[in-house]
Formats: sequence, C-alpha cells, structure tokens
Amino acid sequence: MKRRNFIQLLSASSGAVASAGLFSLPGTAQAGNSFAREKKPGQEYAADVVVAGGGLGGCAAALGALRNNLTVVLTEETDWIGGQIAQQGVPPDEHMWIETHGATKLYRDFRTGVREYYIRNYPLTEAARNRQYLNPGDGTVSKLCHEPHVALAVLQNMLAPYISAKKLTLLLEHKVVSADVTGDKVRALKAVCQRTGQAAVLTAPYFVDATELGDLLPLTNTEFVTGFESRQETGELHAPEKADPNNHQAFTVCFAMDYVPGANHVIDKPKDYNFWRNFTPKMKTPWAGKLLDLDYSDPRTLKPKNLGFHPLGQKTGDMLNLWNYRRIINKENFAPGFYPGDITIVNWPQNDYFLGNLTGGDKEFKKHVDRAKQLSLSLLYWLQTEAPRPNGGLGWAGLRLRPDLMGTADGLAKYPYVRESRRIKALFTVKEEHVGAENRALITGKKTGNTAPDFYDSVGVGYYHIDLHPSSGGDNYIDFGSLPFQIPLGALIPKRMENLLPANKNIGTTHITNGCYRLHPVEWSIGESVGLLVSYALNKKVIPRAVREQKPLLEEFQGFIRTQGIETHWPKVN
Repeated sequence: MKRRNFIQLLSASSGAVASAGLFSLPGTAQAGNSFAREKKPGQEYAADVVVAGGGLGGCAAALGALRNNLTVVLTEETDWIGGQIAQQGVPPDEHMWIETHGATKLYRDFRTGVREYYIRNYPLTEAARNRQYLNPGDGTVSKLCHEPHVALAVLQNMLAPYISAKKLTLLLEHKVVSADVTGDKVRALKAVCQRTGQAAVLTAPYFVDATELGDLLPLTNTEFVTGFESRQETGELHAPEKADPNNHQAFTVCFAMDYVPGANHVIDKPKDYNFWRNFTPKMKTPWAGKLLDLDYSDPRTLKPKNLGFHPLGQKTGDMLNLWNYRRIINKENFAPGFYPGDITIVNWPQNDYFLGNLTGGDKEFKKHVDRAKQLSLSLLYWLQTEAPRPNGGLGWAGLRLRPDLMGTADGLAKYPYVRESRRIKALFTVKEEHVGAENRALITGKKTGNTAPDFYDSVGVGYYHIDLHPSSGGDNYIDFGSLPFQIPLGALIPKRMENLLPANKNIGTTHITNGCYRLHPVEWSIGESVGLLVSYALNKKVIPRAVREQKPLLEEFQGFIRTQGIETHWPKVN
C-alpha cells in the first residue's frame, strides 16, 4: 500500500523548513542545553539509516551504525536523549553479573563513563573515589544509581565526535507523525518539531523504530500486537484464557526529591489529590489497601506487604525503606557538607498509573499522562503532609521537589517511564516457554538446573526476572523467576517489512516475556545489534531477513558482532 507522497507535498510548499531542534557539538553537558543550536536551511535529511527515538535503544543503534561508517539521522521527541535512564528518570535495572558480563562492551563503556563523570567532576570522598564499583547513590535497586542528567552528559559525549564529523544529525524535539510506504518498504518519514510545528522529511535505505511506544508501526502499516495474548495463542503458563489488547502494564511519571530537615517545602495541594488520596485499586486479586499508603501487594505472593519510609535513610525495621530504593545521591559518598541530604528518585508502587494506556492516540496519551502527573504530585503531597513517621507524627514537610535534576518546570520527568509498547509481529516470538523458569521446568521435566534454550540466531544476551507491574486490565503484579536468556535475531525482524527494524520494547516478545526484555541493558543490546545489522545488510546488499535465513550470512554476521563487543552466549554462571 502506498501512502500519500508528502515529500512532493512539502517540496511544493513555499519556504524552507527551519531546523529548530537541530543540534551540533555538546558544550558544558548541562541538562537540556548542552548542544549549540544552529539554524540551517532545508527540509529534507538523508542518511544511511534514520533512527526514530533517542532512548537507550535508539542511541545504541545509532552508535552501532556510526562506528561502522554509516550516516545517521536520530530523532528524539523531547529535548533529552537517554530514554528511561535520562528523560524518564529511572536508574538502571540490571542483573547481578552486569559488571563483568551479560551486556555489550559499549553498554559497559557507558556505565564506566558515568562513574568517571563523578570522579572527574564531583567532590567524592577518598573511599568513594577508590571504590572499584562506585555507586553514587548506593540505591538498593542497582549497582549504579546516578542522576539522570549525568547519563545525558555521557551519552552526549559518546555521540559528539559523530556530530562534529557530520556523520550524525540529531533532531531533538522532533516527533515522527507520518510515513511514506510503498509495498513492504518505508520510503521516508515526516517529523515535526514539537516547538515550532515545522516539518522535516527523513529518507534512508533503513529505518529503526526506537520510540518508546512503537510509534512507527501503525504509521508504516507494520503488523503489530498490543496487550496480553491468550494462553491459546501462546501456550504460556501465566497467560490468561482470553486475550486483551488493551491490557497494558502501568507506566510511571517519576520525580526526584531530597530532604531538608526543619524546612517547609510543601507544594500546593494537587487538584486531583482528593481522588488519589481515596483511590483503592480494583484488581482481579485484592490490593493491600489504598494506593497512597505504605502497604502494597507483594509482587511474588500478592499478599499485603508493608514498606517503610524515612528520608534520612534510617532503617525501618525489616521493611524496605523506599527512600533508599532508588537513591541517586548518598551524601556520605561526597565531601562533608557538600550535600545537605540524600537525593532519591520516586518510581514506586504508589505512583504506578494503570487507569489507561498510552497507545490510544495523542488525545488519550495526554489525558493519561496528565492524570499520572497528578498521581505523582499527590504522592509527594501525601509524603509531605500525611505519611506516617516511624516514631509518630505525620508528614515530612522538608521533602523538596528537584525540578533542576529532571530538567523540567514542574519537577516531573520529561516523559513517562513506559514499560510496554506495541510489539512487532516478528519472524520469531520469544515466549514464556523460552525464558520462564517454571514453564521451562515443565518442558524439561527437571526441577533445577534448567537454562534458557540456545537460539541459533542469537545476537545478544540479557537477564532480569519477569516483572510485570499492575495493568490497565486489572492484573495485579505478575512477577516470577526467569533464566539468563539470548536475544534472537528473528525477534528483531518484522514478518513482512523489509527495511524497518525495532530497537526498544517493540521487538517480538509477548506481554509476559516483555517483562524481562524491557530493562536498560537489554534495550541497549537490542539497539546496538540492530545498528550493526543495518551496517551488515547494506554492506552485503541483502535484506535483514536474508541474514537470518542464509546460514553462511548468519554465521558471518554473528562473528562480526562479536568482534564489536556483542556477547551472543552466556558463560557458565555459578
């Protein structure tokens, strides 16, 4: 099917399209303004590959292509690159072996860059500076909890040489709104600057959808699925009897805060506070109580579980102190008095939003994001005014919203933390039988010692437990063990489209297996392998599907990506 040829339409229009949002070299690496703007005439950008979406998958795809002498146009809807680790404000969710293996060399280089940024620029204590694996925040969720704008600075530095050499065109604040498609190929994309409304046409032999929601899939008529598949469709142990395409995991609007004892930083009462203060989730299995409380459903057992909160980082009995969970600055790692207190990111059960999903169009997206922002602000207000103190009393008035760390006026993240996207109908779909520990045990007949199957077309590895947050369809947590897995090339190739590839949470997984393929290092691995696949396909003058189907090409491609620092198999893990 051929769409309307907007290239001809734009060419016929009067005046050149200004390149608002086109950036050159990074400067001081300050959040949001670290590229010098330069106006250039013209309305069309051509490259070897166009990558839509500047998150971790998009940056990794661009870097994989760029280091193999391709030219790249990279678009990003906001004014920050980095996706979940920067614009969404989420410290990396990683596995326990991340420091040595289980990710690409380039991803580990990025992590090293984050640590080196702190060592170069921050007044660390001697003990923190000499720690083998510095963790600025000492958050319990990750071995590397850090500020979002530091991730942004490191990614900018990684891209800087290619921008300088005119290999990379970075279009910030640009959203792809339509596509020109002929048959099974994308010819061009139209991106519109979110600030000026001006349009640009992007052409290339290959296009990569690294958007957070798989936005290019409906625009290009690429076949995709959403929501929860049925057990009849997938045979998965934890799948429901009936499919529900509108049943999506919760998303979260994160924010950063610190604590100033004795101060009053209480925000204005949010307009929807009364709603959220009295909101009790209606789930298929009972929630522990009201959403704005320190009780929630244990993800593994779904039984009520108590959480603690103390902004001085003190122990809260045997309960998890939420303050420490995603703490990004531990003041004890820095010179005495440099920080008045710790800084933490709020991405908790209490601000997961599951009253709708984000794939229903621009109007629905805005409605639900606005409501999710009200939920997050209501949580902050509740913490400031009503949260129970361990030793009596209510509220912590000294909790202070940190808009400077998020690069926004309202203090909330630039973009919601998205856990679920549209997913391509792929040549191969990863199912629970491949990565779920319990499902795998049923197949093998072994209670212990199971491993995920070796995929003959592996182009990466990853690991995380299957972690599905409460959903818009009323599911409570679905959280269970998985196995260290591989990323099959077949899951990165659409069944029909020849020159469009996914590089985010939009690969060939199910609703269930997305729960372990959606995390930071896996998204990076997916993107980097896709960037290398474009390079290889162009060099060999074949389409990606042929690389998988022809054994000599596949073996050569796998050898090529290994030389580029991609792990395709797990070592023996003790």
